[in-house]
Amino acid sequence: MSASLPRPPRVGVWLIGARGSVATTVVAGCAAVTAGLHPPTGMVTETPDFTDCGLPPLSSLVFGGHDTVDCPLPKRAEALAAGGVLPPGLPAAIASELTAADREIRPGGPAPGDARDEDDLIAAFAADIQDFVRRCGLERAVVVNVASTEPPPTGASLPPSSLYAAAALRAGCPYVNFTPSTGLHHPSLATVAEASGLPYAGRDGKTGQTLLRSALGPMFAQRALAVRAWSGTNLLGGGDGAALADPGAAAAKNAGKERVLADTLGTVPEGEVHIDDVPALGDWKTAWDHIAFDGFLGTRMILQTIWQGCDSALAAPLVLDLARLVTRAHETGLSGPLSELGFFFKDPVGEGPSALGEQYAVLREFGGRLKGAGELGDGARAGALGESGGGSGAAAVGELQGGSRAAATGEPQDGSVVATAGEPKDGSVAGAGEER
Repeated sequence: MSASLPRPPRVGVWLIGARGSVATTVVAGCAAVTAGLHPPTGMVTETPDFTDCGLPPLSSLVFGGHDTVDCPLPKRAEALAAGGVLPPGLPAAIASELTAADREIRPGGPAPGDARDEDDLIAAFAADIQDFVRRCGLERAVVVNVASTEPPPTGASLPPSSLYAAAALRAGCPYVNFTPSTGLHHPSLATVAEASGLPYAGRDGKTGQTLLRSALGPMFAQRALAVRAWSGTNLLGGGDGAALADPGAAAAKNAGKERVLADTLGTVPEGEVHIDDVPALGDWKTAWDHIAFDGFLGTRMILQTIWQGCDSALAAPLVLDLARLVTRAHETGLSGPLSELGFFFKDPVGEGPSALGEQYAVLREFGGRLKGAGELGDGARAGALGESGGGSGAAAVGELQGGSRAAATGEPQDGSVVATAGEPKDGSVAGAGEER
């Protein structure tokens, strides 16, 4: 009788906006691929360049999260199937997986009238994440923000996305911001992120129009063609369309689109992107670009592109890719901004190229380093124990800048896989803001 192979450690994926379209497609897609019902189309980490990088298998992922809505995931999946986002019959085939994930979703917030201050909210969010890790027997967990875009913050207060980012660090978890929302980019969190000894990545997933721009921009530059103007329009519905009807949220979204052109072309062409909410489109999106450029002897030419796709189906495989890559980076002791993951984002953290081809080359090299890292010993890894890669950092997250908001945690207790956070004073939990 042959000995059975050891089961890989289970890894948590905690989704902010856990009942939204993107999150539901993530959970459903992972279940469908794991069960062999569908191929992993669109997943970069399932291509040959990344198959031996030590990434956690899809079957080891356990899902939970926060959300402000109470529609159960099975019903949300049925609605997505009715809209053509998920294949017909898939929600019924994976009903148990959807139900299991829904049991791990906690109420969102901060709700209107909630009297708790920022540190109480951060502590409550972190406690939810830690409870998830403990109850599910997870080796570690990564927090991924897939909630709808929020407007840029005004004043010193932390917006919901930043409260969740701080909670992720306090819970000893890596953080990924797949949205344009502030997250860890808030000035008050700079020292918190640095002191955490944890890896993080973001922001704003590159799924459609900007993906195309990051490929076409370098083409024009490499062919020495002069781009005079680059204008665009986005038509979309669903929760994201409604959120982006807010001018502030739309401006945050467009900043990344414009930055890609400036970086790849070396100049800022005329033109801007308009985002229109069309509720009838649901989760489907049309992105149109009109590019005016000059060729040899000043000959005027035009390129027009139309991208029509389902945003949730474009985003979900990338969320799974990022959860696996960041988990592996955490396991091998990496910390700080993971600029090597710029391939996935409009506005990547850290320094790196903006051209899609160059970003992919950096990503492949990163995969090679993960492949060569092997398994680190308990004393060397910056796993969910929250120690820094150098072994000197504590899981305790320091004071927020200005000393007005404490995001600090205590030291890990009894070798548990997450750092200890303060319990909510009233025993309640809080969750995300408006969800995608």
